[in-house]
Amino acid sequence: MLIKQLSVFVENKKGRLMQITKILAENNINMSALSIADTTDFGILRIIVNDPDKAQKALSEAGVTVKCTEVCAFAAPDKPGELHKALAYLVDEDMNIEYMYAFIGKKDSRAIVVVRVDNPQKAVEVFKKNGVTVVEASEAYNL
Repeated sequence: MLIKQLSVFVENKKGRLMQITKILAENNINMSALSIADTTDFGILRIIVNDPDKAQKALSEAGVTVKCTEVCAFAAPDKPGELHKALAYLVDEDMNIEYMYAFIGKKDSRAIVVVRVDNPQKAVEVFKKNGVTVVEASEAYNL
């Protein structure tokens, strides 16, 4: 159920992001989703890839600082209020949302929302209990 997400430290220098994507490409790693948050000096690239263990190893061996964290994802129908409902279920269970990002799945028009919370397994249970479609790790790695 839980998805392995890689968080990659990226110096805010010309060409640095391209070096990271090159490492992934050379190792036949496909990115399903990504988000980058930056400051003046550095950024954190959060990615979901088709083979997180292989990607983490390749990046680490190339001297890139990378950390693996567990996140969960759910599919939100493309209708007003659907994201709000799903997030309300977490808040009702007193869960804190650290960050989230979304993308549109290739197979359909639903939004796939990746959520990092303090207890991802509990979030999966909350979503399932409330009829929210949880995205399996195998599906997320191949979107």
